[in-house]
Amino acid sequence: MEERFMQTAIHCFFIAFGVMIGGSMIGSIGAFLTGDAPITHMGRIAKGLRIWAIVAAIGGTFDAIYNFERGLYDGSTIDLFKQILLIITAMGGAHTALLIIEWLIQEEIE
Repeated sequence: MEERFMQTAIHCFFIAFGVMIGGSMIGSIGAFLTGDAPITHMGRIAKGLRIWAIVAAIGGTFDAIYNFERGLYDGSTIDLFKQILLIITAMGGAHTALLIIEWLIQEEIE
């Protein structure tokens, strides 16, 4: 694998991780200000942010679709393989953040 691809994969992991952690913690402040339970809302927010963290990490859906199209129609299977690996890496970052949030709030998020 190229060194540049590894940098991008690491960035994808931590962007998804940061969106999940930051979004759920900052979002729970809103629940606190309105008088709701911030810990309960943190779990709900984290559950809703999973897909958006992955989309933000891979740079939007149109780039991913373009790379899939190039991989399928132009015969560039390495681009298709790289895009799949980036999505899996972003999913790993989101899942790691979800595990940490579950650990913090002591609830299982389904």
